[in-house]
Amino acid sequence: MAKQTFTTGQVLTAAQMTSLQQTAMGGGSTTAKTTSYVLVAADAGTTVAMNAAGSTTITVNTSLFSAGDSVFIQNWGAGTCTVTAGTATVTTHGSLALAQWEGGTLYFTSSSAAIFFDISQSTGMTNPLTTTGDTIYSSSGSTPARLGIGSTGQVLTVASGIPSWATASSGGMTLINSGGTTLTGASVSISSIPATYKELYVYIENALPATNDTQIRMRFNSDTNTVYSSIRSVDTSITKNDTSSLGLAFNISNTAATTGIAIARIPNYFNTVAPKNFTCFSQATYSSNTAQWLVSQVTGVYNSTSAISSITLFPASGNWTSGTAYVYGVQ
Repeated sequence: MAKQTFTTGQVLTAAQMTSLQQTAMGGGSTTAKTTSYVLVAADAGTTVAMNAAGSTTITVNTSLFSAGDSVFIQNWGAGTCTVTAGTATVTTHGSLALAQWEGGTLYFTSSSAAIFFDISQSTGMTNPLTTTGDTIYSSSGSTPARLGIGSTGQVLTVASGIPSWATASSGGMTLINSGGTTLTGASVSISSIPATYKELYVYIENALPATNDTQIRMRFNSDTNTVYSSIRSVDTSITKNDTSSLGLAFNISNTAATTGIAIARIPNYFNTVAPKNFTCFSQATYSSNTAQWLVSQVTGVYNSTSAISSITLFPASGNWTSGTAYVYGVQ
């Protein structure tokens, strides 16, 4: 119901009472508009609804409304409707641009100034995310901003008060062969190892060769030259410049059908001016007595100045029956 001045003793009709009730509940009679519109004094206490396919404006001028007057504005149409200050001043904490099905209340604090209380979706946080794994952070106080997903192995850091993704400078551990490499056939290789870490860790689980009592061996860069020297904890001397690489674990009993595990550490693997050393630990079933474990430590040297960029794992004879190998880069 438009704003009216009532007189003493005036009797209101049922329609007037219904309209007053709607107004008191924040609604009021609706005036549908299909083109840009300039508010008039009769709009006080009513609802002005815009229903247009294209962009429109609702303009607010001075000397039409009094302090305490209000106009409820809705946008039904597909086009954006913008509440526009004409000669009056209009302020808001939300948005004056209303998308379809958005609205708000224009409340006048004087005849020349109004506050638009935006109750549309735009008063909430706008979702800046675009990609799975993105995160939100606060930019410029309360403004939400998007931080795109980082790369595998990166860690969240802060520079100049802004979060970002970066490669871990220390302590980080990254799985280089994503998901691990299944041990199958006569040998498997993990290649394209980047020279961006401080050391490598190789972890082998559930390893089982087809041939009984066969060593698990490791080779770097597919190098079959006589450049491997190693000693096991059960040996009495170091085998120098061998061609058969090194034993990671040995005497894994296929007969017992019990798999073995092994861990190898290769520090300074990216060095191109000196040989590389390695240390390996393994545990397997002892074929002669399945009630015993065969625990081994191997220490050795890869006598090459080439950076290690690939690792080949193979049984000393026969093929793999089962197992998975994981290669980690450590910061």
